[in-house]
Amino acid sequence: MDTILVVNAGSSSLKFEVFSVADSLERLIKGQMEGIGTAPHLTVKSAGGERLANENHPPEAVPDLPAAMRLVGEWLRQRQQGRLVAVGHRVVHGGPNHSRPARINEELLRELEQYTPLAPLHQPNNLAPIRVLLERQPQLAQVACFDTAFHRGHDPMTDHYAIPAHYFDEGIRRYGFHGLSYEYVAGRLAEIAPDVGSGRVIVAHLGSGASMCALYKGLSVESTLGFTALDGLPMGTRCGQIDPGVLLYLLQQHGMTAPQLQDLLYKESGFKGLSGISNDVRDLLASDDAGARLALDHFVHRIGLNAGALVAALGGLDAFVFTAGVGENSAVMRARIAKKLGWLGASLDPARNEASELLVSSDDSKVALYVVPTDEELMIARHTFALIAA
Repeated sequence: MDTILVVNAGSSSLKFEVFSVADSLERLIKGQMEGIGTAPHLTVKSAGGERLANENHPPEAVPDLPAAMRLVGEWLRQRQQGRLVAVGHRVVHGGPNHSRPARINEELLRELEQYTPLAPLHQPNNLAPIRVLLERQPQLAQVACFDTAFHRGHDPMTDHYAIPAHYFDEGIRRYGFHGLSYEYVAGRLAEIAPDVGSGRVIVAHLGSGASMCALYKGLSVESTLGFTALDGLPMGTRCGQIDPGVLLYLLQQHGMTAPQLQDLLYKESGFKGLSGISNDVRDLLASDDAGARLALDHFVHRIGLNAGALVAALGGLDAFVFTAGVGENSAVMRARIAKKLGWLGASLDPARNEASELLVSSDDSKVALYVVPTDEELMIARHTFALIAA
């Protein structure tokens, strides 16, 4: 049996899935090493939900991502049957040159390392396992699947900033992110509601990282994220849209350095900064603190504003889709956001919403409201399978 390994590496966690490869893909296991460097914990489940591993490890044994890769690799070698034929990786930033997945070699890896300043929370961690595998198993096929690729079909006018045009040619442009999630959701809509999927749709990927994408006929036409993963909606620890003048003021009047500013915008802002409590929506919903209310109110407000902009880009709206952690699991937040969409004729059905049904809008809603769980790992496996098969 041939298998594909999918790797989605974060700053303190390593998610992985294994798929069998035959005429089609079949998910075999799903695992995660979390708490890397602090309280490492490995969990693995079969596709049927059976727990295969539930292990704690000392911090010194798993201090970083390469160590986590070694441990996970050893676990897989000891317990999984079959021949590993390829590894698919989520890579957040693909830059201006990549509109589709790509086979990884040293040249591509060096190119992708140049985009680290544009995604400092993600890119180094996405690339670390790739480097480890290139050094240890250079013969193994590795495929990079880019979160930016889905948005590369935009009209160039959409992706320009209003600065001298030569900067666009240098790569300073709007890229958009969460593309693997949007691509999967677009495909699912085409399956479950083809009339809707071929129309004007906004997909809201709402989690610790958050953004929204306008789809027309299943293709991205506009996104709330831009040059980096800081733009658009507020997120767990990221600021979202901010006046560039604020950054100039902090540099000039507060004497902040570029690294200090980067930490502020990426690690100390968003829900965490506004609330002063937590970067997790679940904690904020459970709190009576004024800061928690402010953070959630701000989040809903910005979603409403950005939805209006995306409706304008589409020239109307047929459906609004909730996905990712908050979008899939929080009926309270869905209800608050749907209320913001009331001016478009959107109406939520409370019972359907509480049950997290696929369609959560009321029968008389002028805009269909859906909850579609995303599956970025399956999307990566599909791209990897297609590339190595070709």
